[in-house]
Amino acid sequence: MTSEYNKWHHPYTPAKEFKKKVAYFSMEFGIDQALKIYSGGLGFLAGSHMRSGFELKQNMIGIGMLWKYGYYDQGRNGDQTMRANFIEKNFTFLEDSGLEVEVKLHDNPAVKVRAMVLKPEIFGTVPIYLLTTDVEGNDYLSRTVTNYLYDANYLTRISQSIVLGIAGAKIVEALGGADVYHLNEGHGLPAFYYLKDKGVKKNQMVFTTHTPEKAGNEERDGRHLNRCGFFGRYLSEQELQKEMVNGGMINYTVSALRMAKKSNAVSKLHAKVAQGMWKDYPGTSKIIPITNAQNQKFWQDEAIEKAHKTKNTKLYRERKVELKKTLFAEVMNQTNKLFDPNVLTMVWARRFAGYKRADLLLQDLERFEKLITNKKYPVQIIWAGKPYPHDFYGIDIFNHLVHFCKQKTNLAVLVGYEIELSRKLKCGSDIWLNTPRITREASGTSGMTAAMNGSVNVSTDDGWIPEFAKDGKNSFILPAIDPNMPTWDQDKLDSEHLYDILEKKVLPTFYDHPKKWQQIVFNSIDDVIPEFTSKRMATQYYKELY
Repeated sequence: MTSEYNKWHHPYTPAKEFKKKVAYFSMEFGIDQALKIYSGGLGFLAGSHMRSGFELKQNMIGIGMLWKYGYYDQGRNGDQTMRANFIEKNFTFLEDSGLEVEVKLHDNPAVKVRAMVLKPEIFGTVPIYLLTTDVEGNDYLSRTVTNYLYDANYLTRISQSIVLGIAGAKIVEALGGADVYHLNEGHGLPAFYYLKDKGVKKNQMVFTTHTPEKAGNEERDGRHLNRCGFFGRYLSEQELQKEMVNGGMINYTVSALRMAKKSNAVSKLHAKVAQGMWKDYPGTSKIIPITNAQNQKFWQDEAIEKAHKTKNTKLYRERKVELKKTLFAEVMNQTNKLFDPNVLTMVWARRFAGYKRADLLLQDLERFEKLITNKKYPVQIIWAGKPYPHDFYGIDIFNHLVHFCKQKTNLAVLVGYEIELSRKLKCGSDIWLNTPRITREASGTSGMTAAMNGSVNVSTDDGWIPEFAKDGKNSFILPAIDPNMPTWDQDKLDSEHLYDILEKKVLPTFYDHPKKWQQIVFNSIDDVIPEFTSKRMATQYYKELY
């Protein structure tokens, strides 16, 4: 079948200020609960960007991957601990674009890559082309390259980058080419090498760097990548030497920073951290801040929006109780625990990674017991999140919380942290806990969508938070500590500050001063919209990066 989407096509005439043709490459897109090709924050961000691109009539397309088994489906073992399930996905709402290209993967010179298209009318996004190697004519191994998002196999991960980058760039060529090629994180780096060889100019290539975590900035042996076909052709030793850093390695972030005309970090604080991280590598592009954001129309509850606009406290409280009941039905279903909509409910929900400290509240068990058994100021706490399926440290923290919470009537750990559960948690919580070690969170966006729905941020002063927070007025912020201290000492100090804030500020305000609490909630929504909505972000990308 030949699709109208085998040429650059939008269902609208692009707006004048957004007429530049932009191809946006991302390893994951969180578009809708049903399209399970995302793992977390990076995908949620890309999804919101594609939605706002559509709403603003931008001349943009997305280039991504069609993961046969998605990331993973998070389930439970018999003892309620976490189990990663890999279930085949069949998305019948995707259309075959009719576009197929070939790439070299390792010793196979002609692996076929096909592009399926997510049309704008399905979920209200710009057209997104999703690449698959599960194509008739490919050998078994080649067909498995697009099985799992962030595959644990080293060689498969390299192949995935080649498919996203080189096959993605070839698909854009087949569509008529772009004015700007935007890499969202370094996964699609081979695109820049391929495009450069094809005569695409440096001023057409831009790059977004995300995590300051070492594991998130891939680094691989340069000669091995050359054998794998990573650069689109075989580089001579002399050419390779120019690309390598750190003793024969290719650092995806460094290479992308060098090849892009301009790059961006995803918050103002992250821009400073990123500039510091990469300053010793010559030839890297300027890193400007464009703070992450989320799509208001998709994430904000309509009744909450209405109550906020009219400052109708009664309507807000009635709706919040309904939203809490929806969330607590999920808690009951998963954990057989009955939560009370009149009790202050705290949520910690995001990817389970060590530096995000899901278990920060459990640092001082004596103090924690006091907090969760306080009859005057009762609390309910929910944790949710998906560790990488092979991050055994993250999974261990998750399982530790499961065991700890089992017999506690007001504590729950939920599985299945995807878009729908994320929405329930943000709408049904009073407090959104955000506890990364300072400077380790590039941006973090879950607190933005929580704030849109009246969940007040209690957070360390990291990522996007310094641009938003007014302590005691729209959020509650932990006092600054020295990020160079040993992590053990940081965790001890931050946990003490967190208990203090909850005991002395948050709980008394919520229960004893409901009018003041309501003001904080409305201030929070005032300050998050429109500054942290993706319409602002998508516009800023066109103005400042493209």
